[in-house]
Amino acid sequence: MNGRGLPYFELKHQAEEFLYEEAELLDQRRFDEWLELFTDDLVYFMPIRRNVKFGEHAAHENTREGEDISWFEEDKATLSKRVAQINTGVHWAEEPLSRVCHMVSNVQLVEIRPAVEDAREIVVRSRFLIYQNRVEYESYFFVGKRTDLLRRENGRWKNARREIILDQNVLLAKNLTVFF
Repeated sequence: MNGRGLPYFELKHQAEEFLYEEAELLDQRRFDEWLELFTDDLVYFMPIRRNVKFGEHAAHENTREGEDISWFEEDKATLSKRVAQINTGVHWAEEPLSRVCHMVSNVQLVEIRPAVEDAREIVVRSRFLIYQNRVEYESYFFVGKRTDLLRRENGRWKNARREIILDQNVLLAKNLTVFF
C-alpha cells in the first residue's frame, strides 16, 4: 500500500484502538455498548469451512454468503436480539455467563477509501483468539481471521461489515454464544 507516512500510521492506530476497545467491551459483557460500534446496515458473516481437494480452496473451502448455510449471516437487528436474550439472564447456554477473553493481533489496513487523508472507509484485516470458559470445566478456543469494513459516521468509526473465518471446520464447542 502506497503512502505509509504519518497519516497512514495514525489511521492504522485508530483501527487498532477500535478493535481493542471492542474486545474490552465484549470481555466486560457490555454488549449494548458493543452494539453501538456497528452501523445500521451491518453484515456479520461467518461461513462454514469445508475440507476440499488441493487447488479448490479459493472456490470451495468457505460457504458463500447468501447462497449456502453459514455459522452466522446476521445483521444488526439479529445481533441485537441475541444480546437482548443474553441480557435477560435466562439464556440457557449463558447461565451462568461464560468468562471470555478476546485477543486481537496482526491488524492490517487492506484498503483505504477514498484516500488516507480523507478516509471514510477502511478495510481492516486481523487475527483473533477467543478463550471461553463455561461453568467449571468447559473451555473452548476459537482462532481465526476477520475482515472488517470500518466506516466513519459523525466523526466516529463504526463497523459496517465483519467476515469471520474460523480456522476449524468442525465446531468443537457445544454452542456459539460468544461474539466474534
